[in-house]
Amino acid sequence: MRPAGSECRACGSGVSRQGVKRPLLRSAKRLAIGLLSLAALALALDRLFPPPLPAAGGGSTVVLARDGSPLRAFPDHDGTWRYPVSVEDVSPLYIEALLAYEDRWFWRHPGVNPFAMARAAGQWLMHRRIVSGGSTLSMQVARILDGTGHDLPGKLRQMLRAVQLEAHLSKREILELYLDHAPFGGTIEGVEAASWAYLGKPAASLSRAEAALLVVLPQAPSRLRPDRHAAAARAARDKVLARMAALGVWTPAQVRDAAIEGVSARRLVPPLHAALLARRLRQQAPHARRIGTTIDAGLQRALEARVANYLAHLPARTSAALLVVDNASLEARAYIGTAAFGDAARMGHVDMVRAWRSPGSTLKPFLYGLALDDGLIHSESLLIDAPQSFDDYRPGNFGLAFNGPVGAAEALRLSLNVPAVDLLARVGPTRFAARLARAGLVLRLPRGVEPSLPIILGGVGVRLEDLAGAYAAFNRGGIAGAVRYRPDAPLTERRLLSEGAAWIVRSMLEANPRPGYAPGTFDPGTRPRVAWKTGTSYGFRDAWAVGATRTHTVAVWIGRPDGTPLPGQYGAVTALPLMFQVIDSLPRQPLAAVPQPPPASVSEVEICWPLGLAYDPARPALCHEKRDAWVLDGVIPPTMPERDASRWSAGVLQLRVDTRQHARLAPGCKPARGARVEQREIARWPSLAYPWLSTTQHRQSTPPPLAPGCPDDGLDAVQPIRIDGLADRATLARAPNSTQPPTVRLRALGASGEVLWLVDGRLAGASRGARSFEYAFEQPGDHKVTAIAAGGAFAELRLRVLR
Repeated sequence: MRPAGSECRACGSGVSRQGVKRPLLRSAKRLAIGLLSLAALALALDRLFPPPLPAAGGGSTVVLARDGSPLRAFPDHDGTWRYPVSVEDVSPLYIEALLAYEDRWFWRHPGVNPFAMARAAGQWLMHRRIVSGGSTLSMQVARILDGTGHDLPGKLRQMLRAVQLEAHLSKREILELYLDHAPFGGTIEGVEAASWAYLGKPAASLSRAEAALLVVLPQAPSRLRPDRHAAAARAARDKVLARMAALGVWTPAQVRDAAIEGVSARRLVPPLHAALLARRLRQQAPHARRIGTTIDAGLQRALEARVANYLAHLPARTSAALLVVDNASLEARAYIGTAAFGDAARMGHVDMVRAWRSPGSTLKPFLYGLALDDGLIHSESLLIDAPQSFDDYRPGNFGLAFNGPVGAAEALRLSLNVPAVDLLARVGPTRFAARLARAGLVLRLPRGVEPSLPIILGGVGVRLEDLAGAYAAFNRGGIAGAVRYRPDAPLTERRLLSEGAAWIVRSMLEANPRPGYAPGTFDPGTRPRVAWKTGTSYGFRDAWAVGATRTHTVAVWIGRPDGTPLPGQYGAVTALPLMFQVIDSLPRQPLAAVPQPPPASVSEVEICWPLGLAYDPARPALCHEKRDAWVLDGVIPPTMPERDASRWSAGVLQLRVDTRQHARLAPGCKPARGARVEQREIARWPSLAYPWLSTTQHRQSTPPPLAPGCPDDGLDAVQPIRIDGLADRATLARAPNSTQPPTVRLRALGASGEVLWLVDGRLAGASRGARSFEYAFEQPGDHKVTAIAAGGAFAELRLRVLR
């Protein structure tokens, strides 16, 4: 038998095993509940105290040149300069040095490195001072964002915040927060802003020495600023370099080379280039933090300095605008909207690139191009620069002088007003304005006013950027477009002229020599060929110069933004020298000085004045003057007929001439017995050209007198006039003991309507019928007086004025 109580002991043992399981289950449940409670508490605390992450889209804005360098930075609402970057925007050398020096285990720890914290605590207990910090990069980001201190409560809060950041963000996002927000002294935050401020270069281009400097600078931004404490900054940098060598991240040779570099001490000046363009682009994208542009940073800085120096010699309150456009892409390479940004006297806040101003004569090349496309003219068409009235609108030239018969190319190069108004009257001002607007060059007129003839002389408003986009068409096969300021801006382009018309107009403008260089007296060498045009608005308010080379178009405006006049300042004197200075500073291509070959639609033809047609060897009498002309599509338009029907006459007269009597025979008139009769052709000039013709040209275009007994054939319908009041070749002198210049009073005898009076080719006044015209000759020397009647008749006399 078993001993008494043995069964009970066995039973007791079984009860003990079940009793052990129950406490373990209860402990596991309590642990799970505790963990869940902690998780719930952590989640609740995370919801109640979210990580202080920067607001999306907040911070400063930086506008960048095409090479990534900052043109202008806009601080945030706290006045902090911060240029946002990604990891790829920063040099790998900086990332290596940062992680090796600050947090080697950054990619592995959960926000807090317990080994580093334990080491730092042991060193503090042993030395009673901080020997090395235990903060991770995540903790530093937490301190930057949360503003915690360096004491024990602050460290604990940093640790909690660091773990919280790790839960919310990826390692890359935490690293980029540090790159954007690390303090670098003053109002500078982030490695990109610090790199530009202290080193003058992007963070992507840092050397090892520069990377080490920027790594250590946030540890004591005020004490280690290289612009104030260069020696301390260098010592701290060398400490980082030594650590990199000790850890084997960089070789000893690399570290030795880096230690040789000095520490720069730049003056901290926020970038401020292309300021008005930067403001404009920021207004278009107010939430963008980095705005890229097409601007060439080096060219922009150089041209800003050049414009400032240039305007120092001009009258007070003068401003300027300048645009350099790449013809191929229509991208702006330089943008100057004011001569001095922020200068109140020059209204430096006004962007004159976008301002509406009178263009003066800068629209004339487009008119000549459109007339070429319409088949109205070729490059040497005969135009008349003489006093004319266009429905009570009587334009004059800038210099008040008239040139008589001129070729289309010369009329454009001399910017003659009367031929341009005549062409516009034939093309149509409304159609001309619509054609420009379709190509992007909008003409601004007062509300309710239709385009009229004065628009070609500047009686309209344009914007410099639209003008530059249109002038680029001369080197883009006739295709104009909107100037682009951002690389991602769409390419907007429209055809303005045919390829052939654009080429002919460009060649006409390129033939205009640079001011001060007469043809044949100076070898331009490799200077680029420039198709240029100037313009001056009424009252000397706007001075323009626009030039186009194969590669670039440069537009310059000079004036006062408030529209007050600048007497004596006009396009050729004020804006043109600056334009050529800019063009000469641009990169040159090997073929820049070589003329571009004409397109297939353009050919060169020998034409004859006055008819404007091709030279015909079989009819040499019709050719008074030969010229080589560029024609479009093989079409040779004749000289345009005169607008005034009372002046119009056939270009070629078919006459029967009695060679014995040197007289013409009217139709139906029988020749005298024994007469020698031959058919003769006579080319006639436009009636307004006759006062400027040579004696030979007069003889060639004047028909022989009518033979006696022949009925009137109407060829002598123009009533001749004669100048009365002074004999031809007279000599004038002041009255004795008088300081007043000699004054003459003249009449045009035989005239019934209006008579225009020219002195030395300049319009000096008008009279009617036989009424007198009075003029004082203030300048001594030889002079010519011309009277032109309404019907085309004219008379002239020459005189000499003594000193």
